[in-house]
Amino acid sequence: MFEKILVANRGEIAVRIIRACKELNIRTVAVYSEADANSMHVQLADEAICIGRPPSNESYLRIDRIISAAEVADVDAIHPGYGFLSENAHFADVCESCNIRFIGPNSRAMNALADKAVSRALAKKAGVPVPPGSDGVVENEQDALVNAKRIGYPVMIKAVAGGGGRGMRSAHNDISLVKGFHTARTEAEKAFGNPGVYIEKYIEDPHHIEFQILGDYKGHVIHLGERDCSVQRRNQKVVEETPSPLIDNRFKKLREKMGKDARKIGEMAHYVGAGTVEFIVDNQGNYYFLEVNKRIQVEHPITEEVTGIDLVRYQILIAAGEPLRHSQGDIKFEGHAIECRINAEDPFDDFRPSPGRIEMYFQPGGHGVRVDTHAYAGYTIPSHYDSMIGKLVTFGKDRREAMDKMSSALAEYMITGVKTTISFQQAILQDPNFRRGVYSTNFVDQLLSGARRELIEDKS
Repeated sequence: MFEKILVANRGEIAVRIIRACKELNIRTVAVYSEADANSMHVQLADEAICIGRPPSNESYLRIDRIISAAEVADVDAIHPGYGFLSENAHFADVCESCNIRFIGPNSRAMNALADKAVSRALAKKAGVPVPPGSDGVVENEQDALVNAKRIGYPVMIKAVAGGGGRGMRSAHNDISLVKGFHTARTEAEKAFGNPGVYIEKYIEDPHHIEFQILGDYKGHVIHLGERDCSVQRRNQKVVEETPSPLIDNRFKKLREKMGKDARKIGEMAHYVGAGTVEFIVDNQGNYYFLEVNKRIQVEHPITEEVTGIDLVRYQILIAAGEPLRHSQGDIKFEGHAIECRINAEDPFDDFRPSPGRIEMYFQPGGHGVRVDTHAYAGYTIPSHYDSMIGKLVTFGKDRREAMDKMSSALAEYMITGVKTTISFQQAILQDPNFRRGVYSTNFVDQLLSGARRELIEDKS
């Protein structure tokens, strides 16, 4: 087992990793930017090293500085968390060349799933359904128009690198396609340093379903069930739950089929560690592969709640060379879990980020309530990074109980000094369609199309 791990991240996921390390009696090293000197992960780690100025490209994205910190601290391994360098194959290679274990898939698996276009080709080879689309990257607007005509409008233009909704545009005709093609390329270049985009058929009113997988160095891959991530705003996930109400209520047979396909993709890629295979499902029960997230997911806690399996701990054990301790038949699912992302944003002002000092902070608790956060009273939220304050998770014996606990927990959550999305999350939990489990990726847009001040009763 490792003796010391460097956490190459910040915020709540860094805190989460440090906690898992402490339970395994592993010492931890935090790296931080000047803006994060007072962050919780810095205070909880056994050691902390400043790696640069606040902008990510001068700190958390600097491979040379992170490796230097790892060598100075003499660590055995690096955990990248999510975002930043977590899916960077070059970073994984550099770690291995420096005799530091990268806690995640190796560069071979990352390259097999290098971007969405490459992943799509692997899925087709595995016999997993994919949406009709271009064969690889589309280089110019003329090729874009040819592909769109062949596929048929509407289409989606998607960045091959990254995620989070960046570099994505829909198009319903030639004019919007040309405009969206150039906009998506520019956005992708700025966000990921890669302007490459591809085109695929736009699935009307889709559902976003993802499967959690785990793989070890012996080639074994299992899945830990699905998560429904269809409640999104601008392609950013807002609420996640497991099991999926769509599958439970309408398409129960899909669970086994999609789970098998998720494992098949993991096996073909020789996947090691934790990852997520993402699908979209239409209203007729057809499903299509989207991509593989080659890291721990923001929404991993809900899977932990219904399976009883600590995914971050498992990541560390696998990276240390241990085989999977579970076969697929060992995985049992009990109850229902929901996660709400609490962001420092103003829902009354087009969700504008609200950095600043938290004056008062009181988080909910009780049986079946979990909060993963790095926030505390007196903490200043920097303007340089993601605006997420924390993740509120509730668990119940069934979906109704999990929803009722979430509504109660949101009402109890108190944060002052910055604007938050708590009231927005309350509106979602009170919506009749959400309560019935009848929603798609268009749900939030439909919710916000009404009178916002009627839907969101109280400012956070």
